Amino acid sequence: MPPTRAVPPTFSLRASGPAEKAVVVALALLDDGGELSLGPGAAQLIEALPSGIDVLALLEQASASAAAGALTALPLPGVTLLAVGVGDAGAEAMRAAGAAVARAGAGHAEVTSAVQAVSDDDGLIGFVAGAVLASFRFSMRSAETDKPPVRRFVLACTASDRQDVLDVAVAIATASWQARRLATTPSNIKSPAWLVAQVKELVAPSGLKVKVWDAAALEKEGFGGIVAVGQASATPPYLVQIDYEPAKVGRGAGPVPHVVLVGKGITFDTGGLSIKPGEAMLNMKRDMTGAAVVASVMSALAAVGSPVRVTGLLAIAENAIGGNALRPGDVITHWGGRTTEVTNTDAEGRLVLADALQYAATRLKPDLLVDVATLTGAMKVALGLNIGGYFATDDAAAAHLETASAASGERIWRMPLAEEYESFLASKVADADNAPGRAGAITAALFLQHFTGGLPWMHFDIASVGDAARDQGVWTAGPTGFGVRLLLHWLGSDAPIDGVGR
Repeated sequence: MPPTRAVPPTFSLRASGPAEKAVVVALALLDDGGELSLGPGAAQLIEALPSGIDVLALLEQASASAAAGALTALPLPGVTLLAVGVGDAGAEAMRAAGAAVARAGAGHAEVTSAVQAVSDDDGLIGFVAGAVLASFRFSMRSAETDKPPVRRFVLACTASDRQDVLDVAVAIATASWQARRLATTPSNIKSPAWLVAQVKELVAPSGLKVKVWDAAALEKEGFGGIVAVGQASATPPYLVQIDYEPAKVGRGAGPVPHVVLVGKGITFDTGGLSIKPGEAMLNMKRDMTGAAVVASVMSALAAVGSPVRVTGLLAIAENAIGGNALRPGDVITHWGGRTTEVTNTDAEGRLVLADALQYAATRLKPDLLVDVATLTGAMKVALGLNIGGYFATDDAAAAHLETASAASGERIWRMPLAEEYESFLASKVADADNAPGRAGAITAALFLQHFTGGLPWMHFDIASVGDAARDQGVWTAGPTGFGVRLLLHWLGSDAPIDGVGR
């Protein structure tokens, strides 16, 4: 089997000066009162060009635009000049600019850029996110035919004191990139055991503690939902716990708030005996995106300086078909004792999340409980393919999340926990029915709420944004890993759960 070729680009700062050895140079293009102008650092970088070349005149002749992400390439003697529109130079515009530079630079090992010099710290973080995510490639071809992505970005004309900001930017973008890699890996490789090994490798550089429950431990300790979903697979299920502790705080600072992140990790979802149509199965290798998001976030918490204690729980299984498969009509007992009548084996994500949520609420007792899952097709119907949905029992937590959404560019919409739909969950033989068939996204959230112990809780249903249909903006076609940047912008803020539970 050919190896995968998937490596994120690297970034370095370089002092101002002419780009004498650069092959590709990217400059910011601004609209200065209706006239085109070049951003900071342009003069130094084009100093090495032959005299007499009027770059602005050439750009005007090419009808260049200063709109965010608009790109005009000028092949000049010895160098390709990329003039990139930066719009208002805000974070969203800089994400578009970074993505445009990455795409235009494909086929070259290195790009020297002064585009980011026009922006503030939020813009720099946005530029790096765009450049990294638009550079994402995953190939198992025996012979590569596409232009390889840029391997290194040299950020010129950017003050050296921005290295700390660059480090945070790279950590956030690379974590999102890693979630995409995990979600894109095909399921003949991505067994539950493989995913557990990858998670350990991903968080190892941060020195995080990892605890793993194998199938025997899950059975012994009563994780009935995870066991039931994974029981037909040749590759057994797991539960993984990852623990992050922030740097020590000063005396008198009080207890450190605790957040638990729970991720759905279905490494492939056939739908079980309630089998999916063939077309609906094509992207089910990415049904473990929630677990990939949580693991990737955990790997970058130290780099973004998260001030809160965070525990990640990954419920990992393959929903397969076989003689031992979970059947419609079966009743399972979750960790903690609550029972579920399984009327649809394709509503399996909530079954594994339920175990992990109840365990977290009972044993870990966090200040805030959060779960992330590609959970319901109903969310796609509600929000389309560009906005993620979430539910929240705490307004302060929701407000923090909305702020992080605006900063990260990962758009979300709060959905209602409509109590009048609670009756839809009724079962004649168990505490709840796992698939009422009405108000799909809302009833899934109401189902999960019973396993949160009344704690402040947020539920992310990212099925609507689990895949990108085509290359657009920061995304390349395929699994998106949506949620990593959002959660890291939130958890890396100064007081990510201030006011929660009050």
